[in-house]
Amino acid sequence: MPLTIPTLIISMLLFMVLFFGIGFLLNMLLRMTWVMAVLYPVVVIMIIDDVPFFDYFAAPGTTFQELINKIILLHFSDILILLFGLLGAILSGITIKMLRVRGYQMF
Repeated sequence: MPLTIPTLIISMLLFMVLFFGIGFLLNMLLRMTWVMAVLYPVVVIMIIDDVPFFDYFAAPGTTFQELINKIILLHFSDILILLFGLLGAILSGITIKMLRVRGYQMF
């Protein structure tokens, strides 16, 4: 089933809000401003590739080649959705940093 424009827009907004929320909560609890922006590539790899995590250490040659092939085969709409998730993760770090500069102490 093809991805329609309204579905693409809603998916982009959902990914941005989802990763903003997760990043905001992780930043509050762990007190590390850019934790979600650093973890985001790992999350994207887990979304894109269906290879178990430990296979990247057990057989790196084949798993990384398969990952590169999957990244190359991504559709433009998938790339847009994942980029908006990264934008949400970065915005959560910026928001936490701005709140801490203004004196808000969370946990």
